[in-house]
Amino acid sequence: MDDLPQKSLKPVVCYRDGQWDTRDDVIATEYALTIFVNDNELATIVCTPTHMEELVYGFLASEGIIRSADAVESLEISRFMGTARVRTHKAIQFNQAFYNKRYIASCCGKGRQSFYFHNDAVTAKHVDDDVQMDPEQIFQVMDAMDQEAELFQETGGVHMAALCRAGEVLLARTDIGRHNALDKIYGHCLQHGIPLAGTAIAFSGRISSEVLLKVAKIGVGIVVARSAPTALAIDMADELGITAIGFVRGRSFNVYSHAWRVRR
Repeated sequence: MDDLPQKSLKPVVCYRDGQWDTRDDVIATEYALTIFVNDNELATIVCTPTHMEELVYGFLASEGIIRSADAVESLEISRFMGTARVRTHKAIQFNQAFYNKRYIASCCGKGRQSFYFHNDAVTAKHVDDDVQMDPEQIFQVMDAMDQEAELFQETGGVHMAALCRAGEVLLARTDIGRHNALDKIYGHCLQHGIPLAGTAIAFSGRISSEVLLKVAKIGVGIVVARSAPTALAIDMADELGITAIGFVRGRSFNVYSHAWRVRR
């Protein structure tokens, strides 16, 4: 299926230095995609309408609906209806109520409690990968990701994520939803059998708890971001064995959890 336009021109009224002007501005596209699994409605994802097959595969895997791409018998996406209809080889049971229900999971017996969605508590696993990066590789992957951020530079309204190994970007995806960009990467890896051991995720925005959980579901041990993590994201990273690196600016960064993965 061909991708839909990821941007459009809209007229805007601008005020700059005391002067008014009217011009066309580049705006990011927002698209609603409703996913059905074996004719049962699962969820509606608001996304940038590119790489939608990858998005569906990644979302299904991160939610624990499938474990591999082979579980899917067929996937039909209607660009006009805004639907993705998935049929699996085996019957799949899921409780729709869990997609809107908060679940409180204790953190490895350490006395803390973190708020998850119920399906997050089931699918977010501890990451034991012994991947490491040195400071120069951290700067390299962030710079490389920035060079591919054309849509962000044009619109300022999207997030970008990249899968990296040894200081090089293997794959980059963009979306208006930070979690969608990660699901597109996950889906691509599932469809093409890309091994995730030894990889890291570079991310354009802040590390929220939502982003951290997605990284855990993908199974990647390092997440590197331009902005800061939230306090809850740091707690989750500590619990789930993920190295969270933030504030990568110029020649500096902060390591918030599992600093042993950054070589000194």
